Amino acid sequence: MNEQRTVKVSKYLSAHLRHQPERIGITLDAQGWVAIDDLLRATARQGFVITRDELDHVVASNDKRRFTVDGDRIRANQGHTVAVDLGLPPAEPPAYLYHGTVVRALDAIRAEGLRPMDRHHVHLSPDRETATRVGARRGRPVVLSVDAAAMHAAGHVFHVSANGVWLTDAVPPEFLRLPG
Repeated sequence: MNEQRTVKVSKYLSAHLRHQPERIGITLDAQGWVAIDDLLRATARQGFVITRDELDHVVASNDKRRFTVDGDRIRANQGHTVAVDLGLPPAEPPAYLYHGTVVRALDAIRAEGLRPMDRHHVHLSPDRETATRVGARRGRPVVLSVDAAAMHAAGHVFHVSANGVWLTDAVPPEFLRLPG
């Protein structure tokens, strides 16, 4: 499977396992799972045929580890805009976590902190390098440091997804270190 096809399949799966399952006629269960056979039949009905080998390749090779396969079912690891409960237990975060963004977002972040926007949680990275890659998807990246230890001590709850992304409901401005 070539890289272009891998990216195309990954984006297609992300769109439908995180945001719009109904567009291809699948229903996610309460934890975001769907039977792989149902997913592959649905994609084929829509004219976007994905083989099981292609699906397995995307799951195994995706550098962001966006998907988890459990037996005969699959789900996205985080980033949903549809109602799901991933069942992630609370976790104690490291002292600092990081968030990649772009300069144009800084004024709003200074005023309001980090908000989940259309997603269920704010996504935080365990290291600066990952946050830099995340921010670079929308332009020149800016990496913010989050005082996760202080947030946790103040009662904020954190979860860590299967692919190592840290999730929390919001990050108030007082827990952020912003440039300038």
